[in-house]
Amino acid sequence: MAKELAAQAKEAFVDDDFDVAVDLYSKAIDLDPNCADFFADRAQAYIKLQNFTEAVADAKKAIELDPSLTKGYLRKGTACMKLEEYRTAKTALEKGASIAPSESKFKKLIDECNLRISEEEKDLVQPPLKVDLSPVPAEPAKPKFRHEYYQKPEEVVVTVFAKGIQKQNVNIDFGEQILSVVIDVPGEEAYHLQPRLFGKIVPEKCRYEVMSTKIEIRLAKAEIITWASLEHGKEPAVLPKPNVSTEVSMRPAYPSSKKVKDWDKLEAEVKKQEKDEKLEGDAALNKFFREIYSNADEDMRRAMSKSFVESNGTVLSTDWKEVGAKKIESTPPDGMELKKWET
Repeated sequence: MAKELAAQAKEAFVDDDFDVAVDLYSKAIDLDPNCADFFADRAQAYIKLQNFTEAVADAKKAIELDPSLTKGYLRKGTACMKLEEYRTAKTALEKGASIAPSESKFKKLIDECNLRISEEEKDLVQPPLKVDLSPVPAEPAKPKFRHEYYQKPEEVVVTVFAKGIQKQNVNIDFGEQILSVVIDVPGEEAYHLQPRLFGKIVPEKCRYEVMSTKIEIRLAKAEIITWASLEHGKEPAVLPKPNVSTEVSMRPAYPSSKKVKDWDKLEAEVKKQEKDEKLEGDAALNKFFREIYSNADEDMRRAMSKSFVESNGTVLSTDWKEVGAKKIESTPPDGMELKKWET
């Protein structure tokens, strides 16, 4: 059945029905998710639709499933070139050429990458004529989850506000100038955030953390510059010079064409949002205890820590006069029995 769908997809591709081809390849992949050819061929359809980020992701998957599949490297190289990621494209194309040295397409595309890379290096030498720091707001790929970002001199921090998402349902990939975030919860429509980034990053230094109320992604900048936005604009953007002043505070810098935003105020707003956020279950209970502890004086904190530790988490007291004078025994809830674990 999967092969039949793939055959129909090829017919649709030949007829220039690229949307139909993508849909049919997707159905074939659902039936046979370990077929590298399906991913490589869907990548080609994505390229025709100018969905280059999706094409890169499919090509990477095809290479992962079959490292000897030359068209996987060709698709990745082509899509990365469309995204102007010429160094990443060149690496993929050179790998493909080493597998199929007689394939002339690889040499032609590698030569084009070398030309583009040399042009980029020349542009870096020329001083910028104009600096435009007008912020361009990033729009979510899907309205299902809201995302925001702020930046420091050396990194950009992207936050996706997704509650209760398990780590196994989150897939995040980093490219030279690509961020790919996929949240795929069984039974729900998948969420995709796959922007081409304003500036280049160092993928091996990027990291992320899945929390109870959000996903925090830290992008390591390849250059210490201020990004005018999260996503790359349609028009060529002139990057500002690196921030090298030792007199300027090294607090996180937000993009602005007129004045630097008040970081303390923004941080306070984020904390207020987290404080006002309505949680349920264990998350709400933990938040309640954290608030008590943060507002307590030194004696209350000592009482809370001592009672909680000595009672193995069954008692939490704020009265230091009572707690400080004796050892707090474990008091399990009604209907439960306290047991000691032997190691």
